[in-house]
Parts: sequence; structure tokens; C-alpha cells
Amino acid sequence: MVWQKIKESLRDVLAENMYTLWIEPLECVQCDDESIRLACPDRFYRAHLTQNHLSLIQEQANAIDGTRKVVLCEARQKALPVSSQASQLRLPHIPAGGSSVRALHPRYTFDEFMEGDSNLLALSACKSMVVGTDAVGPCLYINSSTGLGKSHLTHAVAHQILATSPAARLHYLTAQQFSAEMVREIQTNSMDRFKRKYHDHCDILLVEDVHSLTGKKKTQEELNELLDSLIKGGKRVILTANSAPRDLSGIDEEFRSRMTSGLVTTIQEPDILTRNRIVHKKAASHGLLLDEDLIAYLAQHIKGDVRQIESAILAIRAKSTLMGGEIEMALVREVVEGIVGPPKNLTAMMIGEFVSSQFNVSVQDMQSRTRKKAIVFPRQVAMYLSRAHTQQSLADIGKAFGRDHATVLHAIKVVTDRIVRDLSVSAQVEVLNKKVKQI
Repeated sequence: MVWQKIKESLRDVLAENMYTLWIEPLECVQCDDESIRLACPDRFYRAHLTQNHLSLIQEQANAIDGTRKVVLCEARQKALPVSSQASQLRLPHIPAGGSSVRALHPRYTFDEFMEGDSNLLALSACKSMVVGTDAVGPCLYINSSTGLGKSHLTHAVAHQILATSPAARLHYLTAQQFSAEMVREIQTNSMDRFKRKYHDHCDILLVEDVHSLTGKKKTQEELNELLDSLIKGGKRVILTANSAPRDLSGIDEEFRSRMTSGLVTTIQEPDILTRNRIVHKKAASHGLLLDEDLIAYLAQHIKGDVRQIESAILAIRAKSTLMGGEIEMALVREVVEGIVGPPKNLTAMMIGEFVSSQFNVSVQDMQSRTRKKAIVFPRQVAMYLSRAHTQQSLADIGKAFGRDHATVLHAIKVVTDRIVRDLSVSAQVEVLNKKVKQI
């Protein structure tokens, strides 16, 4: 059998203990003209084997039969007999203790995370923590309102570490779970075991929702002691909360200071350009084909909690399927109103966000002092449309764009003149007028 021949060749090139621990437990579950499928005991075993030994296995397979590709897969534990010697030994390079991880959302990975200006620093910091660089310090603290991606990022960190560094001992839980576990250990006189688990057998600690520890003095003291131990030991810590450390109430000052020993970053609400991309991606992932004007409407009206965008996409898909018709604006409006409430009166800022998405510039650019033509014209159009479609004064419109009322008057005159003189500008503004009426 081909696999037996490969194993014999591997025995010749590997040390006996390495062969016994890594090759002997593998089971060939399929061998055909194209591939050799090998079953591994679990995902940690597979990840380590892929990273450290798969290339050697493939090399030996090529030497024996170069037409077949070696594929590793995970097997049910009962389906894979492991030698008694291997089962009694801890895997090489894996220290005592193991990871403890809460249930991970399968789609909360780095690949699925929608990057934007509002979350770029937090995303980069999490990737840095995964690879273990000291760019952000030993402790990363992420805060934001609900639904902006804190959990997505922490799940992504856990996914990445489990996939690429199975030897790392990762403990991922909520602050409430940490507190409950501590209380149980106190009640059973097992705090020594609790401390060994987190102080001695932890390389990476992820704790979500630290704000829930408000008023829990004993838990704060224990977590503060743990952070001190891990940070001094060169370990990595990621904390999340709904507020910045300085804004948390009922938190011990020493604990507050410890949480800020590394980078503190806030995830802001995504801007309209990022929301457009999120709607595109969510719709595509659910097999929904939406016209650009419907995507723009969803991005314009659903702000803040990104989970609401997915809720809207699911509702649109369900209603359109049940009604057996095309997806029209009336249906999208109905769904959006059910999620965020009835539409609000238009404001210059709302129109500014809409115009920024149409011209692919940011609101911040339009509010800046730049005189670049690519920014000045969208800014002037936004002011023109704001005057036409809102009840705000010239001063209020100007304030939305960091300008005075005289600048707004000038912008209105410039756009009006260009509409008269330039047919392309006239057509463009007319299209924008129609779209603004649908906001």
C-alpha cells in the first residue's frame, strides 16, 4: 500500500519519538489516483502537522508516487486508534495545560471582517497580537457600542491562534464567565487550581465585556492580579468593553490603570462608504441581488449596529421569497422602518454622507480645508442639495461642513451656474436630486 511505503520512508528520516508522536497515529482513510487522505486525531494535531511536517510527508509521497497529493483531515476520536505510547505523551512543544475557548462563530474571521477607517486600528492591533509582536504593548483594550465588531475581532483572533498556533494556551471568556468560575472555585476551596490555570497555564487571555464587572470588587482584584502576572511574564491580553477605561464606573483605579498598560482603541460607527461595502458583502453572502439604489438606501438608513444590516438583508430575502416578487424600494423601506423606525427629517449631515458615497470621498474630506477640485465640487453639491431638501438655515448647513453661511451661498451659486452651462453637471445633479428624495 502506498501509505505504508510512505510511512516506512518517513521512519528513516525522522527521529523515533517524532515518528511515534506525529506519523504513527495517522490513518489513511482514502487513497486514489489523485490524493491520499490522512485522518488526524483533532484540529490541533492537524494544524501542527500542517505547519511542521506536511511538506516532508508530501516530499516522501512524491518520491514514491508523484501523482498524488497528501490531504489532512480531522477524524472522530473513536475512528482513529492512537498508540498507547503516543497517548501517554504530551505533543512536542506543547506545554502543560490547554486552551479553554467559548463557542466561536464560524464566520467571525479576519477574512470576513469588513475593514474601514472606523476600525482599522483595532483590526491591525488584533492581527499584531496574533503574531505576538510588541507593536501595541502586552495589553490591547478595545471599546465600542454594541454591534460594531468587538466580538468579531476577538473571535477572529481565537480562530487564527487555534489554526496556526495550537501549542499556544488560549483562554477566551466573558468577564461574567470569569467571575462565575472564580466564585465556584472559592466555594469548593479550589482557588489554587484556578490560579494555576490562568497564571501558570495561559499564554493569551481574551476577556470580553469588562464593563460587566462594575461593583464586583473581588473579581476586579483577581483579574487585576492576573493581568499583572501575565503582562510581567510577557503574555498577551485582549480586553473589550462598551466604554473607554476612563468612562467605566465602579472600577478600581489600580485595575483601570492596568487595563491601559497597552493600546486603548475605539471602534467608531462605520462611515457610509464602509456601510455600502458591508451591505454589498452581506447581500452577496446570503445570495441576494440588490440594485445599487437599494444598497445605497440600506447603507444610508441603517447606521451603528452592523448586525442590523444583516437582519435587514435576511428580512428582505424572506419577504421577497414569500411574496414571490422582485425586490422593490417599497419592500426595502418597510424592512428598514421595522428595524430603525420611521424615517427622520433630512439634515445636511445626512445629505453630506449620501453625497460622499456618490463621489467616493469621505465626509471628513468635505469638512476639511482642502481646495482640491475632487473635494470642492462634492462639497458644493452637498450644500446645494441641503438647501433644496432640508429646512435648515444657511448657517446650520455651513456648520455641517465646517463653513459659514457665505460659503454656502457661494456654493449654491456655483452649482446653479454649472447646471445652466454644463449638461453633464445638470444631469448629474438631477440624478442626485431623485436619489435624495428616496432617502
